[in-house]
Amino acid sequence: MKAFLILEDGTVFEGAHIGADREIISEIVFNTSMTGYLEVLTDPSYAGQAVAMTYPLIGNYGITPDMESERPWVKGYIVRELSRMPSNFRCEGTIQDFLIKHEIPGIAGIDTRALTKILREKGTMNGMITAREDFSLEEILPRLKEYTPKDVVEQVTCKERYTLKGKGKKVALLDLGAKRNIAKSLQNRGCSVTVYPADTPAEEILAEKPDGIMLSNGPGDPKECGRVIEEIKKLYDSDTPIFAICLGHQLMALAKGADTHKMKYGHRGGNHPVKDLETGRVYISSQNHGYVVDTDNLDPSVAVPAFVNVNDGTNEGLRYTGKNIFTVQFHPEACPGPQDSSYLFDRFINMMGGNQ
Repeated sequence: MKAFLILEDGTVFEGAHIGADREIISEIVFNTSMTGYLEVLTDPSYAGQAVAMTYPLIGNYGITPDMESERPWVKGYIVRELSRMPSNFRCEGTIQDFLIKHEIPGIAGIDTRALTKILREKGTMNGMITAREDFSLEEILPRLKEYTPKDVVEQVTCKERYTLKGKGKKVALLDLGAKRNIAKSLQNRGCSVTVYPADTPAEEILAEKPDGIMLSNGPGDPKECGRVIEEIKKLYDSDTPIFAICLGHQLMALAKGADTHKMKYGHRGGNHPVKDLETGRVYISSQNHGYVVDTDNLDPSVAVPAFVNVNDGTNEGLRYTGKNIFTVQFHPEACPGPQDSSYLFDRFINMMGGNQ
């Protein structure tokens, strides 16, 4: 069956239908990872977005036990070629069946290089995946221009608190759309991790007297998280050690008076070089974000840049002056290097006094 990808600038790609028999409108973004497609599909930070994979063959090792959440969050999936016969000793099924099961539509057989070039030159834009051959651009394009992902953090956060037991430090993890490996990385270091819904009041978290607080990754525009930002201000004032990743990094910056803006096409992939400004060392990082913290007017008495993106010079992390708080834009739990920046979790443990 034919399928069509329609962009808000009027560009139309024709390909083959994959996944569920549904029509969706979403933001269209691209990811440059060669592997890890299951982690991409199940990363809550992709809520409200359809993802185009730039690597041409996707699905050759099938579906494996590597999900970053209970379910996939992408709205649509776009690939050049989808493997129908995966081969791997851990394989539990095909991407095609996985997409159908979770009602995610997609399109295969299009020129993903051309699509990526359009998104890089014109910026991220909205689009529609449809199997209707009688579509009308005059009817569709206004709908595409009006689409905005809404309330995505509320969609992806856990519904109630839960605890992953450990014998070390007590960490409170504010779930803004947390990937599983964040809590796992802390648990592997002996921590007992209590995960809280995004709308949890700061007083409830602090009442448990955690040794440290983790602010997770998540989807959407950080400026739409006004209530969460107000609670983060209270967490900042508590003097509890804090480590924040991705959306958490942006929200902490907004809580302390910095600004954020939407990037032209964002950073999404497993090969982004970031430089630690303290040591001068460069790490390969995994990233998934469309917004970035502005540092031009950053007050050095509040925070100073700690990491920078080697490719485009954008901010990749902050160190807060006089506080046991540091935040990063990239994903140290995602093992792209494969463990280049996992030392940041050890730094967090040391900020809490170590596991002795």
